[in-house]
Amino acid sequence: MSNGPNIIGNPLRIAVGLLVFSYVIGEFIVPKYPLIYAFKLLGVLGLISSTFIFISGFNMFKSYDENPLPASTTDRIIKTGIFAYTRNPIYLAIVMFLLSMFLVFENVMYFLSAVGLAIWLHNYVIKLEENSLLNKFSDEYGQYMKAVKRWIFF
Repeated sequence: MSNGPNIIGNPLRIAVGLLVFSYVIGEFIVPKYPLIYAFKLLGVLGLISSTFIFISGFNMFKSYDENPLPASTTDRIIKTGIFAYTRNPIYLAIVMFLLSMFLVFENVMYFLSAVGLAIWLHNYVIKLEENSLLNKFSDEYGQYMKAVKRWIFF
């Protein structure tokens, strides 16, 4: 049994499922809404950036010998690398990836999936993780929360 937060579901598996679901529904059922070319370029940059953020966050977990699964226990707080800018780089990357897919492929289902996933992650994953970390590392994690934003901007 894990001493980590009691999170139901694996965010990465859910995100991959949403990618497949969004593709199928968006390509065959929901109409496309054409965007201007600049948004497509922004989407391509978002795909590249989100991939970099994801790999950077994942590599930081591995370099600290920590398990990136949200329900796992943790022995230390990672505050360096990408974690100096956002407390949740992997979740940020997943949501950015879905939003970028919307911009590149003009599939509104990617946008709706990104919004739904961000709400679920924010309320039912990140807050549980934060409470667990506050219980385990109270002062240290509290200072980290004051210094680094949850999603870069808030």
